[in-house]
Parts: sequence; structure tokens; C-alpha cells
Amino acid sequence: MENTNLLKILSYIDPADCDYQEWVNVGMALKHEGYSVSDWDNWSRRDVKRYHSGDCEKKWQSFNGNTSPVTAGTIVQMAKDRGYTPKEFKTFDWDSEISFEEGSFVSSSNEGIPFHEPAIWNPVSEITRFLELLFDSTENVGYVTSTYEKTEDDGSVKFLPTKGNWDRTAGELIESLNRCNGDIGAVLGDYNEKAGAWVRINPLDGHGVADANVTDYRYVLVESDSLPLERQNALIRELELPVVTLTYTGGKSLHAIVRVDAGNREEYRKRVTYLFDICKKNGLDIDKSCKNPSRLSRLPGILRNGKKQFLIDTNIGKSNWAEWYDFVEGLNDDLPDPESMSDIWDNLPELSPPLIDGVLRQGHKMLIAGPSKAGKSYALIELCCALAEGKKWLGFNCTQGKVMYVNLELDDASCKHRFKDVYNALGWKPEHLDMIDIWNLRGRSVPMDKLAPKLIRRASKKNYIAIIIDPIYKVITGDENSADQMAHFCNQFDKVCTELGCAVIYCHHHSKGNQGGKRSMDRASGSGVFARDPDALIDLSELELTEGLIKSEEGKVVCKVCAEWLSRFHNDIDELCSQDDLVTPKAMLSIAQTHLQPKSYQLMHDDIKKRKKALYSRTAWRIEGTLREFPKFEPINLWFDYPIHREDTVGVLKDLAYEGDSSGNWQKNFGKKKSNKERQSERNDGIEAVFNACNLDGKVTIQDLAEYSGKSEKTIRRHLKEHGGFWVDGSEVGLKDRDKVE
Repeated sequence: MENTNLLKILSYIDPADCDYQEWVNVGMALKHEGYSVSDWDNWSRRDVKRYHSGDCEKKWQSFNGNTSPVTAGTIVQMAKDRGYTPKEFKTFDWDSEISFEEGSFVSSSNEGIPFHEPAIWNPVSEITRFLELLFDSTENVGYVTSTYEKTEDDGSVKFLPTKGNWDRTAGELIESLNRCNGDIGAVLGDYNEKAGAWVRINPLDGHGVADANVTDYRYVLVESDSLPLERQNALIRELELPVVTLTYTGGKSLHAIVRVDAGNREEYRKRVTYLFDICKKNGLDIDKSCKNPSRLSRLPGILRNGKKQFLIDTNIGKSNWAEWYDFVEGLNDDLPDPESMSDIWDNLPELSPPLIDGVLRQGHKMLIAGPSKAGKSYALIELCCALAEGKKWLGFNCTQGKVMYVNLELDDASCKHRFKDVYNALGWKPEHLDMIDIWNLRGRSVPMDKLAPKLIRRASKKNYIAIIIDPIYKVITGDENSADQMAHFCNQFDKVCTELGCAVIYCHHHSKGNQGGKRSMDRASGSGVFARDPDALIDLSELELTEGLIKSEEGKVVCKVCAEWLSRFHNDIDELCSQDDLVTPKAMLSIAQTHLQPKSYQLMHDDIKKRKKALYSRTAWRIEGTLREFPKFEPINLWFDYPIHREDTVGVLKDLAYEGDSSGNWQKNFGKKKSNKERQSERNDGIEAVFNACNLDGKVTIQDLAEYSGKSEKTIRRHLKEHGGFWVDGSEVGLKDRDKVE
């Protein structure tokens, strides 16, 4: 076929109408037919929406061919499906299989290898050579020369073997044959030349011919009468089977006695099943009755219906089972060939474009690790929304594209409500909800090695830019502390990335205990494979909020709420408040009390209580990244302000240590041991801050302080007593000296 003709046919196919597998098939067919990657690239450019420079070159390198190649016929058929009417090339086989099947590696041609009857035939030599190749001299051999007749339904007569003999060793038979002067019947017994003679393929114990009498599971018989003899001969050789003897049976088949070298009956069964499966996948469909180890095979050196049963060849293919098994597995590893850098130095493939700028490339893997209550699931939902809308995530720009969220933990309704809550909290207009697919698998999850092919099948035509799996503990296979088992588990993510060409993003929990003294990549629970396998690791660690910071944040809330309420009733609050007033809680409360009606002032106090309660539920976090494709970024500090994470753009969190970390690992010398006086001062500041937060209507109780601070009433009473500036009457609390607490 001329290049111009096939490319003309290709013009009938719009790449924008092709799914991912069809696009790949076109590339594979072009390469198989001798075309260049530029031909595929030029055609792919017509899909302006999905085309990315370098994608064709990268994929082209992985097309290494197989025994069932995708050919020009695939392109012609695709064109026909789109209206093309072929006027030539009518010799294509549209029914030919084009996908690579594991275990299939023999040439798809139907050519055979001829063999010839020996010109000089010595039956005794044939038999003795056969016995010497298969048996030790001390091993008992089962053989059959006597038959009985069976009348078939059509009236024909069939000669079937009896149990035969089993009480003589190979050495005894060979010695007798060498002394028989060509009279085989004198040694083995006269045989019916219409039927021929047989031998059992494995040595026996001398007490019978059943499978239980087999003493060594050494060989299996490979026989197939569904193909021409010459094709059988070719396939047996092309499969490199470890054949000891290859015999023509005088009928429709060849008998190959093949080494399996099994240690016991169970191993024999497994190896024979594997061998037969490989043969079948390559067109050699073996008679299933050949599986038993006491199977009869045709004995060479014998006449059958006027035809000779003779040895065609001996010791062909691999020398033993182990060598053949390694050969087959090596052919089926589906790995690319090594490349010389000198060949590609001036034409390097383009890097995959970023999915998350400075963090992750398209088609790569990312892990988010963190403790419970870090909002990991919400962070993943935020990422889904950011990818769908093409917005920022945790301060990083995201490429816009379609995303699948695999929900393994939440019930269906809760999951969907979370997406709406996140959109509302972010203040984003949901303009591209069609870019988010949710796959709810709570209660239906399966191990990842079973989930991966199901996921690939459902996602193959969706053109996802990312698949987010939350959480992975639901699909982990094996022991998470085992490196080899977790390597196998993580390989499933590679399969998804490779097959779908999209990123896979997932989350995992921290190990137990204090994480402050660990590197970010060592905090994830289980084997270190978790942290070292992905291309990007985003780790969230909680920060310990100081009393001073809490007090400062509370003050900001008071000032903000006061300003909002004043703005409702006064057009220009700048006339009421100076710049200093706007950041001073005491001043803003005083101004609000002066310029608001009592009812409004009380409602404002209720709003402050509500906001402070929400503030107290906020947690602070630090994000660190371990990246394979990009430089390490500076740690990012943020608030988890349910249900979303907000970056600390002011910098109030930058000097905080990790929660529970007294080692000073966050900043050198930052965690110097505090004196008793310093600790007492911090407690005093803390109880003052809590009192001020609750002192909105002039009445404060022990219960108010305990509820707000999260401490017990007993602890609150102790801190009040240590402070010395408060009076306690029953459950009510007040100031001894109002100037003492400001």
C-alpha cells in the first residue's frame, strides 16, 4: 500500500471523534505499516482541543510490536465506519484480532515446516534411542502392543490399546532389543499393524499403569490434530517447547514429549495447565486428555496402517522447563527496549505539561498525607473543583480538565453535599459541573488490583485529566508495612496512569505518634514505598496555636463584626472610627455601643459569640512537598476553616511549631524551654483572652469559660485562682480590678 493512499483513507477519520484507544490504534497501525511519527502527529493536530505537542512522540516510543499487530486494516475499518467506501485493498481481513494477548508471541503466518519419512529406517534403533532419551535404565516403562476392537456408530472398527505391560525397565528392554536381531515382537510382543504401538510418557513403579503408579512427573504429551502436520511442526518449534522427542504418529498428529520437571502431582498439574494455555493462545490447541501423567504416546519404530511411526527430531527448543518458562515470561513482560541517549539527544520528547503548576505533571501520581481531621477529603474535593473550573488550589494554578472523584468512604448524599458546600465556601460559581464525575463505591470497594481494570474500563473514553481516589486504605491489598506488597499495590496506580494517560491522586493517613521531628516523606503510615512511589507528595501537619495568637485572632473577629454592624446603619464608618480604632477590640465595642440601638448591639454580641465559636474550631496546618519533577516549594501555612482550607496570606502562622513538637525542629532555637514564670504568664494571658471573649453582656460564668476554651471547669477555677485578678461567686466570674484586664 502506498503511503499517500493510506493517509488519504486516514483523512476520513476525524481524531476529535476518536476515543483514546482508537487514537492509539491509529498510531500503532501507522508504525506497523512503516509510517513516521510525524504522519500520526499531523493527523492528531486536527483535534485542537485534546492535542498536546509531544504526546504522539512519547506514545510512539512505547509501540514495540507484538504477534497480533494493529495493521492498516484497522484504519480502513475505522474509515468505513465513518462513511468511507473502499475501492481497493479488498484483501484485508477485517476479522483479524488486533489486540495483544498475554502469552501470544508466535508468528501469525500460517506457514508450516515440512518433515520427511527417513530414507533408511531401523525400527530397533528408533525404539532404543527413544527409550534412552526418556528413561533411566532402572526405570520401569509402560508399553502397549495389544489392542481390542471397538465398533463405532458408523459401523467402522477402531483399535484401542489395552493396559499393556509395565514390569520391565528401560535397561532390560534396550538390552533385549539389541539382541533380538530385528524381531521387535520377540521383545515387546507382536502388534497389530493396523493399530500401531504405544508407550507411557513417564516412568512407573512396576505395579500398574494409573496416574498413581507414576514415579516421576517428568514429561507431558503435546498433541493437536486440528492443524496440518507441517503447521503443528512449525508451532512446536516456534514455541521453543523443551521437546525431548518429536514423533510422527502415522496419523493426523505429531506427538511431542515435553519436559515439565515437576516435583509432585500438584506442581505437574499447574505446569501442564500453564503450558497448554500458552500453546492455545498461540494456535496450538492441545487435546485435553493429554494432561494425565500416565498418558500413552505413539512408539516410534512401529508401522501403523502402512505408515511409519518415526522420530522427526529430538532435543529441540529450550533445554528444560525453567529455561522455557523464563523465555515465555520474558517475551510477555511487555517492556520497552533500551534506548541509546545518542539517538535521542537532539530530539528529546517533550515533558508532560503541568496539571498543578510547580507540583504535578499530567499523567503522574500524587499522594496527600496527613493525620485525621486535617480535612484531606475536603482538600481533594477542593482540588476537583479547582481542576474543573481552572482555578487555584492551595495557591497553585491548576490546568482545567475533566476529573473523576472515586468516593470509597462517604455515603452518596454526604459526598455530593460536600461538593456543594465547598463551592459555596470558596465563593465560586459552579460553571463547569459537567467536568466532575463522582464514582460512589462506599460498601462496594474491592482491592486495588481488582478495582484498577474496572476503573480503566469505565474511564477509557472519558478523557479525564485526573482521577482522585479517596481514601486508599479502603482498597489496600496486603500488609501496608510490607515494601514488596505495597510496591505491587502502588503499581496499580501506574497502570491507571499509563492506560488512561491521566494523573492519579490519592490520600493516606499519618502513622501514629508525634510527627514534628520527622521529614515530610516519613510521616505517612506503613512502608516508605507510599512516600517514595508518587511523583509528588503533599504532606499536611498540624500547627500548635499559641494563646497569644488565639487572642489576636479573637480581637480581629470582634473588630470585623463591629465594623460590619456599624456599616449597616452608617454610610461612612470612617467618620466614627480611626484606623487605630478599627484594629482595637475595646475601642470598636465602645463605638458600637454608642452608635447602635440596644437591640442591634445585643444582636451584634450574639454574632460575635457565633463567630468566635467558629474561630475556636479552626485548625492551622503547614503543607510541605516532596517533588520529583519540580523544585521543592517553601512550606505553605493555612487555616482549615471548615469546609475549606485558606492560605495564611498575612503570615501569622509562619513561626508556629508543629503540634506536640518540643524538639525545636521547625525552627532552630525557637522552642527554648520556658521558665515557670513564662508558662504562668501564658496561662494568665489565656484566661484573660477567654474572659474577654465571653464578657459581652456583663455576665460571665465558669461554664461559659469552660465551654469556650475546651477545658474542664476544675482547670478554669485553678487558672482563675493562679491569675489572682478575678473573683468567683458560685459559678459567676468577675474582675477584682477592671484595669487589670484589658
